[in-house]
Amino acid sequence: MIHSLSDVTNSLRTQRLLVVDDEPRVRDVVARYLQRDGYEVRVAVDGPDARHSLADFRPDLVVLDIMLPGDSGLDILRDIRRLGDLRVILLTAQAEESDRLAGLELGADDYVVKPFSPRELTARVRSVLRRTTPRTALEQLSFDGLTIDSARHEVLVDGTTVDLTAREFDLLLFLASSPGQVFSRGQLLEQVWESSTQWQDPATVTVHIRRLRQKVEADPHNPRWVTTVWGVGYRFET
Repeated sequence: MIHSLSDVTNSLRTQRLLVVDDEPRVRDVVARYLQRDGYEVRVAVDGPDARHSLADFRPDLVVLDIMLPGDSGLDILRDIRRLGDLRVILLTAQAEESDRLAGLELGADDYVVKPFSPRELTARVRSVLRRTTPRTALEQLSFDGLTIDSARHEVLVDGTTVDLTAREFDLLLFLASSPGQVFSRGQLLEQVWESSTQWQDPATVTVHIRRLRQKVEADPHNPRWVTTVWGVGYRFET
């Protein structure tokens, strides 16, 4: 069973990363840079190898190439999302915009476009892992029927727990921490993704907003909490 980064035990050991890519050069370079950053790294070359490592290695995050022989990276991502809330960063080719959006829809936390700088990838990994670490200093946020518990990394709607990905949780928590304030997609990329429109497609924010509404809103097409300010951005309504 894939475990969650919110487990307290994660803070007591070196974080484990699984790199899945069929290109030996990419695989080796990525693994080497991540190891230099202090992570324990395992590599996999295809779907069966990746699935075995998921069960045996129990990683905290997966760097996953979309274009794999046999099962695609999206197939593996679907399996991961059925099992739990494991963090996933996709590696995609420049021409695979539809696959990138499909990956975000399936719950990928981030993506990096090939060719990429290994330093950029390691920065993205640090960002995702840092953002998904429980922030116990923040108090629980409670609204009418909606509760956001940062320490437990949990969201409840009318008393029922809602299964959010780490990035969806971060996005909701950030917006709800400043109710009524409007944030552009660029600002959300900077604050939640620790990125910018220079490196990240603003459509990433749009996809995550849509997924978030599908999970927390009674009517995603007429949202109560996360609303759109047309031509500007998004805000959280109290």
